[in-house]
Amino acid sequence: MAGTGSDVAGTGARARRLIGFVVGGGLNTGVTYLVYFVLHLKLSYQVAYFIAYVAGILFSYFFNSKVVFKKQMTWTGLLVFPAVYLVQYLISALALAAIVEWAGMDPWFAPLVVSVLTLPLTYIMARFVLQRFNR
Repeated sequence: MAGTGSDVAGTGARARRLIGFVVGGGLNTGVTYLVYFVLHLKLSYQVAYFIAYVAGILFSYFFNSKVVFKKQMTWTGLLVFPAVYLVQYLISALALAAIVEWAGMDPWFAPLVVSVLTLPLTYIMARFVLQRFNR
């Protein structure tokens, strides 16, 4: 049995959001990696990663609210949204340490791998928060 027009439209909207999230994630990764790269010239990789990560959260909130999920930004959303990235940061920092310290990956490249590995979890959490706390 064929789906209804609204099923197709809903699937298309979900696909566009997912593609937008991946594009935004790519932009965010690029911006965050650039900040990390510059900071890592003078700071340890963990300190540089933390600062770059915070900058990425702000970019991500704006991009995901406005472009991906088309929600009006709110102060509540801005305050709650970092919880997504707190969870993701803890997982990422552990993964970063594991692949740098234990697996021996170059710390210049490791944050890119970590970003790819945590993408699905981040999408699910961001979608939940933005749909619940933004208008």
